Amino acid sequence: MAGKEDEYDYLFKVVLIGDSGVGKSNLLSRFTRNEFNLESKSTIGVEFATKSIQTEGKTIKAQIWDTAGQERYRAITSAYYRGAVGALLVYDISKHVTFENVERWLKELRDHAEANIVVMLIGNKSDLRHLRTVTHEEAMEFAKKHNLAFLETSALDASGVDSAFQRILTEIYRLMSRKTIAANTATGPDLSRGETIALSSARDDASNRSKSSCAGSCK
Repeated sequence: MAGKEDEYDYLFKVVLIGDSGVGKSNLLSRFTRNEFNLESKSTIGVEFATKSIQTEGKTIKAQIWDTAGQERYRAITSAYYRGAVGALLVYDISKHVTFENVERWLKELRDHAEANIVVMLIGNKSDLRHLRTVTHEEAMEFAKKHNLAFLETSALDASGVDSAFQRILTEIYRLMSRKTIAANTATGPDLSRGETIALSSARDDASNRSKSSCAGSCK
């Protein structure tokens, strides 16, 4: 029997990117399992987890991919940007170099992901405000320059984590809804263009599940 986790209206793939050690894995575990591990080790390659949320009367299932921040894995993980409709670009507020590298990560994202991907800048480890090296104003200025949403979070004390994921998933849903309405108003959806790759309804997903190759990630 299908459990509640299988009951959803839309499935969105979101990637977490940023330097190693900024807290991407703990953001993922805090949001999906409400867990935090001080001894968390660097991600090898790619890991993912799922969680469903409610937004505007719809059930959105988020499939969140945690990509390794180390240089030697970047050739492997670049392929995982495909199909992503959202990205959390994470830096550590107590390590300015991780903020300096945000622009490089953003460029890589733009090179590999869909042009209309929704991106949010995340200043993680806000609990380390006494060690802050990246000001809120500096990050806001960067976000405004690159047209990104911005929020500070702490995977340790959970502040801002749910808000960040809720906000980006809601924005993705609104964007996809506008695109679907516009396409239907014009000549109908153009399936050959691949623009609706991650906007699958629960009905469509059920009918195509036997042909899907989600590697077991759509459970």
